[in-house]
Amino acid sequence: MSKQNFDVVILNGRPAAGKSEIIDYLKHVPTAERLQRFHIGEFEEIDDFPYLWERFQDDDVLEKMGKPRMFSETSYVFNGKRYPGYTFKENYLWNFFIRKLDLAYSLKMRDDKNYHDHKTLLVEFSRGSEHGGFQEAYKHLSDELLKRACVIYIKVSFEESLRKNRRRFNPDRPDSWLEHGLEDTKLELLYKESDWEQFSSADPNFLIVRGIKIPYAVFDNEPEKTDKPEILGKHLEEITSKLWKNWYK
Repeated sequence: MSKQNFDVVILNGRPAAGKSEIIDYLKHVPTAERLQRFHIGEFEEIDDFPYLWERFQDDDVLEKMGKPRMFSETSYVFNGKRYPGYTFKENYLWNFFIRKLDLAYSLKMRDDKNYHDHKTLLVEFSRGSEHGGFQEAYKHLSDELLKRACVIYIKVSFEESLRKNRRRFNPDRPDSWLEHGLEDTKLELLYKESDWEQFSSADPNFLIVRGIKIPYAVFDNEPEKTDKPEILGKHLEEITSKLWKNWYK
């Protein structure tokens, strides 16, 4: 049987753009239908959010032990004013989390040499220009992963990201996959500016990283589609069909 499934699908976009909602939607589509419509049968997902949130929690534990915080601060400065909220001491940590994603992938491949014969890996992350943007982040993904990857960029404006971030944010569950959010000021600080357009401008179908051509497509989520399963599914099918033609070649 010829190959039917993507190996790696990277989901990018601003916070609350709809990445997690797309993954949640895919989980509720029967496997055979998912493979036929989206070229994603069995799948697993990895997201850098748990890694970064764990660093905040680690520092909280250290602080309670009377030790200095290693990775993060509990306030940040924006437009000359200090606000409460977690922020990282060093920008290089954003690249550290990308390398953690890559490490997780390499371990899956180590433990199952035929992993992609039966599984697709979904890799999810956001990056704003403030911490290097997508151009910087992709430099920290290995050739092994990039050569197997395609990319879906979920496109929303900063204003839409802000609206949806406010809607989903549950302050009682800041570590939740579907309910975590950012303070308005921090969202503006970290994600108002995005380098996606510059990063993808060289070619309408492929991102170029170290000479590796990575097929990509844009899921336009404004007006919002990810809150309407039937519209989400139709648009995602269009996107993955386009990607499959470029990726499978």
